[in-house]
Amino acid sequence: MKKLIAVVLSLVLTLSLASALADTITIAVPNDATNEGRALLLLQSAGVLTLKEGAGLEATKADIETTTVDIEIYEVVADNAPNVLADVDYAIINNNYALDAGLNPVADSLLIEDANSPYVNVVSVKEGNEDSDAAKALAAALTSQTVVDYINNTYGGSAIATVAEPTDGFDATVDYDALKGTTISVAATPIPHEQVLKIAAEILAEKEISLDIIVVTDYTTPNEFVESGEVFANYFAHQPYQDNFNAQTNGHLVTIAGIHVEPMALYGGQQSDLSALGIAK
Repeated sequence: MKKLIAVVLSLVLTLSLASALADTITIAVPNDATNEGRALLLLQSAGVLTLKEGAGLEATKADIETTTVDIEIYEVVADNAPNVLADVDYAIINNNYALDAGLNPVADSLLIEDANSPYVNVVSVKEGNEDSDAAKALAAALTSQTVVDYINNTYGGSAIATVAEPTDGFDATVDYDALKGTTISVAATPIPHEQVLKIAAEILAEKEISLDIIVVTDYTTPNEFVESGEVFANYFAHQPYQDNFNAQTNGHLVTIAGIHVEPMALYGGQQSDLSALGIAK
């Protein structure tokens, strides 16, 4: 069903593009509030456009004030952005979906955020669980030097660890004996979150704690899982996204650790360089 939806969306987008003026530059961006704003801020930082004063992190295409060339912004579901790349001039794609599609954010992108980003990917639990031994044990494992080294050595800049003071994998305030034999469930998207969690799972296993990694491929269900109590924690989104979720749904998600940043990037579809945007890489 998901593949069928993607095909239909791609067809609709293709037909829309066919009716556009030939000299209009088309750019696909994620359609959720924080990621669309993030994409537009990337374009603004490159001088492609300017946003209205005060637009902020949740800017939409309605907040575009000026552009260097004639641009049409197409808002698409984040995980479908790689699927429409061939139908647009450019697409701005979240790092994890780019990796899933076989794109290298460092080597293949035409524009990419720097590492000094406010969009740090975090681990979240439901309010009331943040001070539990399970939460502290999970946070300690994910902020370990082992995990920091794994991220920085594995992803070549497409994911960058942001942990300022790495642990040895454990928290001295946790009663690990009480947690022995228990399972901590975490919902996560595939790359790099699932892989990073597998490293954390090895650390927790030293204390006979199991990590149940529930892999999802969208940006909706992980928060719903934690909010409902079906899953203890999630690791898939950046802090502004989680803040927006709480604000829009009266949610109760609490961050227990920031782990890494995944630079968002712009990729060429029908364009192979940035000349159509009037800028040079």
